[in-house]
Amino acid sequence: MSCILNIETSTEVCSVAVSNDAECIFNEEDHSGPNHAVKLGQFVDEALSFIDNHAIPLDAVAVSCGPGSYTGLRIGASMAKGICYGRDVKLIAVPTLELITVPVLLQEQVTDDNALLCPMLDARRMEVYAQLFDRSLKEIRPIQADIVDETSYKEYLDKGPVYFMGNGSEKCMDVIRHPNAHFIQDIKPLAKYMFPLAERRIALSQFEDVAYFVPFYLKDFVAKASKDMLASLHLEK
Repeated sequence: MSCILNIETSTEVCSVAVSNDAECIFNEEDHSGPNHAVKLGQFVDEALSFIDNHAIPLDAVAVSCGPGSYTGLRIGASMAKGICYGRDVKLIAVPTLELITVPVLLQEQVTDDNALLCPMLDARRMEVYAQLFDRSLKEIRPIQADIVDETSYKEYLDKGPVYFMGNGSEKCMDVIRHPNAHFIQDIKPLAKYMFPLAERRIALSQFEDVAYFVPFYLKDFVAKASKDMLASLHLEK
């Protein structure tokens, strides 16, 4: 087993955890909003001090690799890469949607043998980033950006129970009314749940190239012009 510094910044929650021998031994979370630029450095300093004070050798840094907030993912990846360079440790990428399933599985909230898990991230309006897994986290359908309506995921729902989770699922509850659709609320991707996925990637030697690693955004970032900029362009015409 390994000592891993886990960083999660894919949504509005900023969280950092330290796991050692498959146990979470340090955890900090901020749920007050997208404060990653302020909170992440503070949490990481506290985590590294905890590791050093307990004389635990750090083996790797795990970071959520997306999809999710463009800014949040970039902040998390930059911090993770800096630590890997500074401490000469391995970098592990943990997919955000896969991470969302971990607390559901750990808490045994899904008991049907044939159930599918559908983690979702809000992608504005009625669009979500979604993926489907079985209970062993074998991918059944890859990540897609889905426009949700009453027929969404019907081909899977007709075959058996599907459990939806993550902040994208909350806006689907009144739209997807299939009897096999189940919704698990208040599930967030958090650093304290990353270590089972990170440990599995260590066992498989699935490490990232620190120099070339970039998060998986799924969609290209589009910068929005401010109202002041739009007004000035209008005046120049």
